[in-house]
Amino acid sequence: MAKELQEDGCYVALTDNHLDSKAMMDRVRSPKAGAIVLFAGTTRDNFGGKPVKELQYSSYEPRALQTMLSICKEVKEKHSLISIAMIHRLGVVPIGEESILIAVSSAHRQAAWRAGEEALEECKEKVEVWKKEEFGGDEGGVWRANRDGAAGVRIDQDQKGSDDEPPAGPRGPILRPGRPGERGHGPVVHPNKLPMTQ
Repeated sequence: MAKELQEDGCYVALTDNHLDSKAMMDRVRSPKAGAIVLFAGTTRDNFGGKPVKELQYSSYEPRALQTMLSICKEVKEKHSLISIAMIHRLGVVPIGEESILIAVSSAHRQAAWRAGEEALEECKEKVEVWKKEEFGGDEGGVWRANRDGAAGVRIDQDQKGSDDEPPAGPRGPILRPGRPGERGHGPVVHPNKLPMTQ
C-alpha cells in the first residue's frame, strides 16, 4: 500500500509495490492539458563498470513525502502546470523495473518537458531516499544517497546485519559514519564555519 499526500494538483507517494505508468498519467490527465510527460527511472544492470544485481531503496518516509510535495508545488507553480505526480518505489527493485515515476501535465509540451526534468533533479538532490546497489558475486553492496555521483559506503558480506540495512540514525540510515549530516542533502554546513562575505 502506498503512503501518499496530495494537495492543489500535486500528488506524491512512496510504495513497496510495482509502479503503474498509466495510473500516474491518469492522475495528471486533464481536458486543459495539451501535453503529459512521464519520466520512468529504471534499474540498469551496471554501475561504474560493475554488474548490478538489484537496487534496494530505503527512506525516512514522513520527511520524504513532505519534501516530495514541496518540490511538486514549487515546480507546478514555476512552470504553470495543470498537475504533477511523483511516486518512488521502496524495497528491492530488480533490473529493468521502475524505481520512480514523475508525470506532469501542462497546456504546452515545452513546460511539461522542463518541469519533468526539474522535478527529477530536485527529487534526486533533496528527497530523503537512499539506495543500495547490490553487486553480483562477492562484491557485496554500496549504500549511497539517491543522487548521481554520491559517495557510497561498501557493505561487505561480513558487515551485513540481520536485516541487511545500514545502522539507523534519527532521520534514516547512517551512510557515512564519521561524516554527520548525510541524509540525502549532503554534509551539514554549520553557520559558524561558513566563509565570511563582504
